[in-house]
Amino acid sequence: MVVALKGLRIVQWAMLGSIALYAVLGEVFRHTARAVDPSLSYVFTTLGVAIVGMIFVVRRTLVLRSAESLASHPDDALALGHWKSGYLATYALSEALALFGLILRFMGCNFQQSLPFYIGGFVLLFFFGPKEPAAA
Repeated sequence: MVVALKGLRIVQWAMLGSIALYAVLGEVFRHTARAVDPSLSYVFTTLGVAIVGMIFVVRRTLVLRSAESLASHPDDALALGHWKSGYLATYALSEALALFGLILRFMGCNFQQSLPFYIGGFVLLFFFGPKEPAAA
């Protein structure tokens, strides 16, 4: 359990760093700001909201249920696998949210339009850090 927890924390911090890198890359390799079709921005915003919803569903179905099982049976390999998979899926979805900001930036949106995606991905990734399952 300790090894899995440490590995997930390493992945979490690496992904947090990559989101900061996305923001920097978007500024270094920025394209000139141009008029972007507003419907494209709405599509990315809708997808971003859907991703946030999926994060909460994944946490409820994989992470929290597995954590309850691991609290009572810490040697359950299947529950540990589900617990790790839930965290990795949460991190991948948070990263995808931040990538939407980078994609919008490359398509010509300004930094202020991409910033909510960067912040949203970073905050979700930061606050959903791995916690050792404890008995209730």
